[in-house]
Amino acid sequence: MRSDRIKVGPQQAPARSMLRAIGLTDADFKRPWVGVVNTWTDGMPCNYHLRDLAVDFKAGCLEAGLMSFEFGAPAISDGISMGTPGMRASLVSREVIADSIELVAQGYMYDAMVALVACDKTNPGGVMGVLRANVPSLVLYGGSIAPGRLNGKTLTVVSVFEAVGGHAAGKVSDAELLEIEMAAIPGAGACGGQYTANTMSMVLEVLGLAPVGYNSIPATAPEKKDATRKAAHVLADAIKHDRKPLDFVTKQSFFNAIAAVAATGGSTNAVLHLIAMAREANIRLELADFDRISRATPVIADMRPWGQYTAWELWEAGGIPLIIKRLIDGGLIDGSQMTVTGKSLEDEVRDVVETPGQKVVVTKETAFKPTGGLCILTGSLAPDGSVLKLAGTERKQFTGKARVFDTEEAAMKAVLEKQLKPGDVVVIRYVGPKGAPGMPEMLSVTSAIVGEGIGADVALVTDGRFSGGTKGLMIGHVAPEAQVGGPIALVQEGDTIHIDCDAGTLQLEVNSEVLESRRAVWVAPPLEFTTGLFGRYARLVSSAKDGAVLE
Repeated sequence: MRSDRIKVGPQQAPARSMLRAIGLTDADFKRPWVGVVNTWTDGMPCNYHLRDLAVDFKAGCLEAGLMSFEFGAPAISDGISMGTPGMRASLVSREVIADSIELVAQGYMYDAMVALVACDKTNPGGVMGVLRANVPSLVLYGGSIAPGRLNGKTLTVVSVFEAVGGHAAGKVSDAELLEIEMAAIPGAGACGGQYTANTMSMVLEVLGLAPVGYNSIPATAPEKKDATRKAAHVLADAIKHDRKPLDFVTKQSFFNAIAAVAATGGSTNAVLHLIAMAREANIRLELADFDRISRATPVIADMRPWGQYTAWELWEAGGIPLIIKRLIDGGLIDGSQMTVTGKSLEDEVRDVVETPGQKVVVTKETAFKPTGGLCILTGSLAPDGSVLKLAGTERKQFTGKARVFDTEEAAMKAVLEKQLKPGDVVVIRYVGPKGAPGMPEMLSVTSAIVGEGIGADVALVTDGRFSGGTKGLMIGHVAPEAQVGGPIALVQEGDTIHIDCDAGTLQLEVNSEVLESRRAVWVAPPLEFTTGLFGRYARLVSSAKDGAVLE
């Protein structure tokens, strides 16, 4: 065993002596050792219950003949930090989580690794870490939150963000806003639509890094406990057969994952994360891969934010396995790709149970939309590309005048003060990977625009990114970003911007000579952070088109 380097031989007596101090016995030194990274925190609901899941998983490890050791990694709540300077920490945390897993896996020479994840960046961070460690591994998703209920309506966290916009527009009273705030999030679990967390939880199953069917089980469903214990037995089998992530995660696995995101109207954050995750497997994904696959993949799941249903309701309908089976049956993904169990995706979903009469997932032939939820736009405003969640808007062409903001706060102020009008293209810049740093999400702004009732008549373009809860003609990941002198830095108030989703273009309608004259006087603003983690991140982070990874 890999861990024998730590625990076997006369020279390792000091190490064994230290480990006996924490209760290990002679029998424990003969078991495979598993590192369990727990992104638990009691600072938010998404990961609040992971401490309980860790107890269940560790119990399953003992049943399966494994010895497990738990350690922590950070989790930043996007929902809590959204719209504040705290949001800069979110994407940065993905790299810290991956580093933490790699570090501990090496430091203790564990035979296997498991990541317990929930909120947005813990999912890709967990994957990146176990791919680096490349020992038998699982990435287990804590599960979605239950939907909130108010006056017969189903609520999610996005309902609260949109209510803020409605409140600013005078459409929602103080009392109504408080009612929504109190009812939207009833307990533990990650945000309840096909937002980033649930999008990435689906990706984990499609890639084969989580037992198929496990991630669909909601956080507070009683079935989660037993499934978590059983997952330890899946890991034990992977250890027995030395089944490592890089043995079965292939480029086709990632193409399958892109198709699943497109077919469910999933989060645009998946573009960043899949590129970053693939890089850890020495696989290069291009933005063109996302556009090509999405255009060939219909939307077959009626999921929020664009649709009606929550992740809990997807589980009741048949869960992620039902989506995978429909994609395989429709020839939209390759079911022969292998998983951590040693079985193919097709084998794993062969006996999926579909709830009679469910309306969440349909077939390719009865798809809700003919093409997928992701759209890649390039052009004079985004030479290196940009990303739009097409499932969240019915408009595919838009021409308007730029309203330019150099901070998210300034844009939010304009929205709340009703300074925007139909036909505006809101430009929020200097919020890219380097500029912010950390490429914060713009959910507060986009939800306020939707809540005010002008979401169908206003577009937004940014070098930042969006929450999975965003809907509307909202274009993010514009590259190159403003901080490095991308064309978005040269946009001025009143410039004409043209968006064409069918053609895949994002154009700044300004004469090239005028742009060159603006470039001649442009100076990059100073970075807010020059030292510490954020200063180091700003210096080393790559473009959004390359996944915003650290070089």
